[in-house]
Amino acid sequence: MPCPHPSHGSTDVSVPPTRHRPSGLAFALASALAFGGSGVLARPLLEAGMDPLHVTWLRVAGAALLLSPVALAHWRTARRRPLLVLAYGVFPMAGVQALYFAAIARIPVGIALLIEFLGPVLVLLWLRVVRRTRVSPAAVVGVVLAVAGVGLLLEVWSGMRLDAVGVALALGAAAAQAAFFLLSDSMGEDTDPLAVVAFGSLVAAVLLGALARPWTLPWKTLADPVTLGGFGFPGWVAALWLGLVCTALAYFLGISAIRRLSPQVAGGVAYLEVVTAIVLAWVLLGEALTPVQVLGSAVIVTGALIAQTAVPSAPAPQPRAASGAERPQTPAAP
Repeated sequence: MPCPHPSHGSTDVSVPPTRHRPSGLAFALASALAFGGSGVLARPLLEAGMDPLHVTWLRVAGAALLLSPVALAHWRTARRRPLLVLAYGVFPMAGVQALYFAAIARIPVGIALLIEFLGPVLVLLWLRVVRRTRVSPAAVVGVVLAVAGVGLLLEVWSGMRLDAVGVALALGAAAAQAAFFLLSDSMGEDTDPLAVVAFGSLVAAVLLGALARPWTLPWKTLADPVTLGGFGFPGWVAALWLGLVCTALAYFLGISAIRRLSPQVAGGVAYLEVVTAIVLAWVLLGEALTPVQVLGSAVIVTGALIAQTAVPSAPAPQPRAASGAERPQTPAAP
């Protein structure tokens, strides 16, 4: 259930009684694991000669194909919430990935990823500046620690000569990531999150298809064997995993987490995606962690847990008016 929209003159964050912290944290952790594995699963396809944008399109298009039955069964969702579906496909699903790939063509990958993961910080700024909502000091501390931890994990001081256009593109990816948290939080109990993911993936597949030009994709690579961590399997298995687990399931789990927590808290926990990616790369690709990266992982986990425990206690439910009017909710889009 979305956060209630604060009334005029109110600055307190009220958390609905339906927010469930333990299950929300479990969904957030599972989402981070699913998202974090995308880079490791994409590596065999990239090493086989595929273009990064082709792999990105395969990931989104695969999710769209797998979720097409869900879209057909919930077509009323797109009819009833067309702007939500369109915004979800444009910003969280297509925007984050397209802008990120454009950014890393101009600035180091680590710097671009760190800037992109400022999305939860932008959520806090949105809640405080635009909605004029008071955010917990502990939540702010948690997110700041998470940002610092990502910096340690990626050792961003190794290259700081930044291209202005590249930074702007990475900030655009961060804004698109923030839109994911805010849009997911605004769905409401009457909107099926998996249906939104299904329609969003369809929108993203069309948009990214125009950029990736799938007719230029080396389709033979999907039939050829690839290796990961000493195990061999066909390339289509990696593509299927990217679409099903790293996209469809990951977004669904992320939405479910946000609906049980709050956008700013779920945003803090989402930093575990970076930890997951580094650990999987260490285990499966032999990319060992440095002591500084281990420290960064610990700082990220600490910040995420602080943000998780910073959710204020739910207020006592108020008696419902005789007219049966419901509590006001957030708008469909930020």
